[in-house]
Amino acid sequence: YARKMVGTFKLSSEQLSAQDHYDYGMRAVKSTIDACGLLKRTLGDQLGEDQIVLRALRDVNVPKFLQDDLPLFENIISDLFPTTERPKVDYGNLSAALDEVFKKNNVQGTEWFVVKVVQLLDTLKVRHGMMLVGPTGAGKTTNYRMLQQTMTKLKKDGDAGYECVQTHILNPKAITQAQLYGAFDE
Repeated sequence: YARKMVGTFKLSSEQLSAQDHYDYGMRAVKSTIDACGLLKRTLGDQLGEDQIVLRALRDVNVPKFLQDDLPLFENIISDLFPTTERPKVDYGNLSAALDEVFKKNNVQGTEWFVVKVVQLLDTLKVRHGMMLVGPTGAGKTTNYRMLQQTMTKLKKDGDAGYECVQTHILNPKAITQAQLYGAFDE
């Protein structure tokens, strides 16, 4: 499956549009391997290795692709994993909790928006840092706030798979890069 994973990244780099935020190098491979490990630990008895690799590739890459590149990526993984059945994803209590949080905040929980919130959750599981990027009014702030409230609600309801989430907003222009990212002492 390593060859298929590398093949996926190679074909993606050749066929998908060139975007600054697309990464097909070792960082992407490591994130995919980390996602495979997480899936193996949590769902290893329910999924085959090919399904784990396929799901990890999708979970790690789909959230960062532009809408026009998604069909191309789906074709690439369909070509490389032609006989692999795509597993249904069970997020347990997440869907019901999301619905409650949406209602509480008067947010329309459209299918597209729910997918984006779940993609954010999946990305946070395998990445140390990430950015929500998009035009004004696209739903970036609402996305992370709905996920924050949902995860906190699930933790308070006793779901051990989630933690309470606190966010701290800061203006990157108000501090130096060294204060924001850290620096080496000379």
